[in-house]
Amino acid sequence: MPRCSNWISEMKPDKRWTLKHVDEETVDLLQQTLRINPALCRVLALRGIKTYDQARLFFRPELSHLHDPFLMKGMTEAVQRISDAVEWHERIMVYGDYDVDGTTAVALVYSFLREHYTGELCYYVPHRYREGYGVSRQGIDHAHANGYTLIITLDCGIKSLEIVTYARSLGIDVIVCDHHTPDEHIPPAFAILNPKQHDCPYPFKELSGCGIGFKLVTALAMRWKLPPELHVFKYLDLVVTSIAADIVPIDGENRILAFYGIRRINESPCPSIACLKELGGVQRNLSVSDLVFVIGPRVNAAGRMDDARKAVEFFIETDPEKIPVLAAALHSDNFDRKEVDKTITDEAMAMISEDATQHQRKSTVLYQPHWHKGVVGIVASRLIDHYYRPTIVLTSANGKASGSARSVAGFNIYEAIHECRDLLENYGGHFYAAGMTLKEDKVKEFQDMFEAVVSRTITPDQQVPEIEIDAEIPLTLVKQTFFNLIKQFEPFGPANMKPVFLTRGLTDYQGNTQVVKDLHLRMVARQENGAVIEGIGFGLGDKYPIVRDGQFDMVYNIDENEYNGTTRLQVRVIDIRPSKAN
Repeated sequence: MPRCSNWISEMKPDKRWTLKHVDEETVDLLQQTLRINPALCRVLALRGIKTYDQARLFFRPELSHLHDPFLMKGMTEAVQRISDAVEWHERIMVYGDYDVDGTTAVALVYSFLREHYTGELCYYVPHRYREGYGVSRQGIDHAHANGYTLIITLDCGIKSLEIVTYARSLGIDVIVCDHHTPDEHIPPAFAILNPKQHDCPYPFKELSGCGIGFKLVTALAMRWKLPPELHVFKYLDLVVTSIAADIVPIDGENRILAFYGIRRINESPCPSIACLKELGGVQRNLSVSDLVFVIGPRVNAAGRMDDARKAVEFFIETDPEKIPVLAAALHSDNFDRKEVDKTITDEAMAMISEDATQHQRKSTVLYQPHWHKGVVGIVASRLIDHYYRPTIVLTSANGKASGSARSVAGFNIYEAIHECRDLLENYGGHFYAAGMTLKEDKVKEFQDMFEAVVSRTITPDQQVPEIEIDAEIPLTLVKQTFFNLIKQFEPFGPANMKPVFLTRGLTDYQGNTQVVKDLHLRMVARQENGAVIEGIGFGLGDKYPIVRDGQFDMVYNIDENEYNGTTRLQVRVIDIRPSKAN
């Protein structure tokens, strides 16, 4: 019998398990040269590592391997223009987006310039609801009215052709620092720093917006003959926060930045991040995952619930008495965000469950005018976690229906929205996320057209979540020594996710597996070779009958559980299925 009285009896749809393909000759070569377990050599090969030297650089990244910032198209011009502005004591505005990437980028560049420039300097972050995404006309007007002649945009601007043209007509030079994909026509900025420009020779294309700001201040430090160890590297904690929150690939140059950023956060963090860590209740060293789930949401909450300028103010504050007050404000905004997020998610789930027409759809498009615009993107992601289909959540803003879209693996939601463009007033985004605005009386028509597009273009595989497996291993391998080697793969994130392992032929050890809190699976698994491991499967309570009734296979990460000062090895279960199903 299960150790609970009320847990979900309806099984969730099965996920696809895919063992990643790898070149076995590469695995053998790595095993011969590195002399570590073949399973870990397989994990390395799956990350594109083929030689001993590549493995050495992967495990021991060096700041000296960062690319010369002057390789980036526009960098020479940008540095010269900023240097001229400093020499002539022009007024400089640092302008950034309202999310974590944008606010950390503004804080980084503003802090660097404030330290080395005595002239007039300000920062500007647009209000999410009054001004919207990107460079706003209101921001340009503010700069012009106050005599600012140079604007540095961060994490935005590459799509602001009309607004940059307007700024230029007012005699304001704009330096665009952005990492989003440029359109065919780019703004007439004084200089553009974006490695995704088709003719930019910069070797690494996936920097965050804050990462590009970091390259700019690195170049300025080189021009001004400032040692980077003293004047640049201290901002790596902001850079890694942006890398984590903006979900950019953690490979190449980003791996170096993240590796040393995490080290700085844990050895010598800026007081602001240290304060948020304490408010988040994290007592151990921070990981990229903690930046995503603890630090990032509190920084983002400022722009979602109030004004993102609070986040920049928080990061640039140096008074130790003011920092906790500002941190408490972000923490409070995040609490409000969670309450609103839960309320709207519950309402959205009820709308789907109570509407029979929703059950056969390939997409989800929901609209309620009272929903908070700041969390509709989060709600869309939560609905995908449950229903796994392209999802759009809309609310009312300034008399229009406005909202966010999120997609499933492999499905280009931007292209699907593009096909509905005749019903839209404005839209933008990329493969997996987008935003749009339309007239409220067009919502039903848009819902039907979007459903038709998705139904026509989505494939069967894209309708089933996939678990990609790095290696199949016996349970005897799950030991502390093996885990210690896995930890050297950190920092984890896109392009270097925490390794996923498969073990077959397991049984419930002495009936110890149980469902806890009516939702989670706390288990003790045993393989025929005698190996036993404890594990936790969050949200997997519905898998209990599989564990109870016979042999099962399990996919999982290897993790540690810290409780009451004791650390024990465990597995974080991702999915379970009966052994006979394979």
